[in-house]
Amino acid sequence: MSTPLLAAPVVDSAGLEAAIDQSHRALHAILNGDPKLYEALFADRDDVTLGNPFGPYAKGKAAVAKTLAGAAAKYRDGEVIAVDRVAVYDDNRLAVIVEVEHDRAKVGTRTDLADFSARVTSAYEYIDGKWLLVHRHADPITSPRPAESVLAK
Repeated sequence: MSTPLLAAPVVDSAGLEAAIDQSHRALHAILNGDPKLYEALFADRDDVTLGNPFGPYAKGKAAVAKTLAGAAAKYRDGEVIAVDRVAVYDDNRLAVIVEVEHDRAKVGTRTDLADFSARVTSAYEYIDGKWLLVHRHADPITSPRPAESVLAK
């Protein structure tokens, strides 16, 4: 008879929650044109990735920083309205967080504030005693869409 495998306890669950909270503060900064807080959350590695609503995936710390700067330039006067946590998957070295972010900001050339939401998946790795982002994906698909919506126009 085999012994069931048990997930290892999270090495630093308080640190993981602090990293997630910091990502929410970084989101507020992005919505006000500042990418630096988000940039600081990412591990300094060539395999980190970022997918945002404005273009293809960026891979590597330099490309992620450039993509974050481009995204931040599209927002101003923003705020985080709420963040709904959908799921957390974690073990002693990797954590995946699934959330829906609800925001308000001036977007692009608009002069009025707009409300919008994004579904987000973030992957954190426990590196040198700290939880750091290794992947983040955010897109605006938060409601059902027809099958044809996946087809290129």
